[in-house]
Amino acid sequence: METRRLRLLLELSRLGSMRAVADVLGTTTSTVSQQIAVLAREAGTPLIEPEGRRVRLTPAGRRLAGHAVTILAAVEAARLDLDPAAEPAGTLRVAGFATAVRAFLLPVVAGLAAGHPRLRVLVREHEPAEALALLACDEVDLALTYDYNLAPAAPDRTVEATPLWTARWALAVPGAAGTGVTGGAPRVFARFADEPWIVNSRNTADEDVVRVVASLAGFTPRVAHRADSLDLVQDMIAAGLGVALLPADHPVRPGVRLLPLTAPAVELRSYAVARPGRLNWPPLALMTRLLAGRATR
Repeated sequence: METRRLRLLLELSRLGSMRAVADVLGTTTSTVSQQIAVLAREAGTPLIEPEGRRVRLTPAGRRLAGHAVTILAAVEAARLDLDPAAEPAGTLRVAGFATAVRAFLLPVVAGLAAGHPRLRVLVREHEPAEALALLACDEVDLALTYDYNLAPAAPDRTVEATPLWTARWALAVPGAAGTGVTGGAPRVFARFADEPWIVNSRNTADEDVVRVVASLAGFTPRVAHRADSLDLVQDMIAAGLGVALLPADHPVRPGVRLLPLTAPAVELRSYAVARPGRLNWPPLALMTRLLAGRATR
C-alpha cells in the first residue's frame, strides 16, 4: 500500500468528503476517488460506502484509517531520522583499537551526553582486522582502524575511510641498553639485531614495520613474544624479554627507554571507516566530525 493513498484515506476520515480532501491536498475529486478505489482493491475490501450525496468509511475503512495514523507517523519519523540535517538520534555502534577508544572516542562520547541525549553509543574494542570484519557484517556502524606509513593497509573500495591522526613510534628497549644509541632507524635497529623482538598478538602491522626497518638494516628480526597490551609490552621489555615498537609519546615505566626513529620515521595513521553512503546518517556524520576535530587539537 502506498503511503500517499493511506494519507488520502486518513484525510477522508477527518474531513468527510472527497471534495474537501481534494481542496486540502491540492488535487481533484476524481483523483481522490480513483486512489481510494485502488487502495480498496489492495486491501481486498470496500473502504467507503454512499451516505446520501457524500460517502463514509466502512468499518474496514475506519480500521485502516486508524492504522494509517501509525504508519504515516512512522514514515515521517524515519524520514526525519535519516535526514542529514536532522538531530542525531538512535544507536551508533563503534569498534576500535584500544588507544583510539581511550584517548579519542571516550572523551567524545562523554561530551555527547549533554548536547545529544537521544544518541546512544555502543563501544567495542577490536584491532583493525576485527573491526573491519564487523563493519562488513553490518554489526557496527563505524570502525576505528590504523596502519603504518611503512606498512600501509591495502586499498579497499568497499569502505570510506576518513583520516584522523598520526603518531610517531619509537623503539622501546631496556633502559641500560639504549645508552649511546643514535642515528637513523636502520642504525638503531641494527644495534638490537640479536635481541628478541616483541610484536602485537592481534595484528601484524607493527611486525611488518619491524621487518621492513630490519631489512634496511640488513638482518631478519627474531620475533619471540607477542602481546596486545602496550603496558604489558613495557613490562616484558623491563623484564629483559626483548625490544618492541611503542608510541613515541607513551609514558614509560622505570627500566624502559624510547629511542627515536627517523630516516625513515615510523608513523601510525588512524582512520574512521564506514560503509559507502552511510556518512550522511546524522549520528555517524557527527561522530566522524567530532573525532576528526579532536585529532587536530
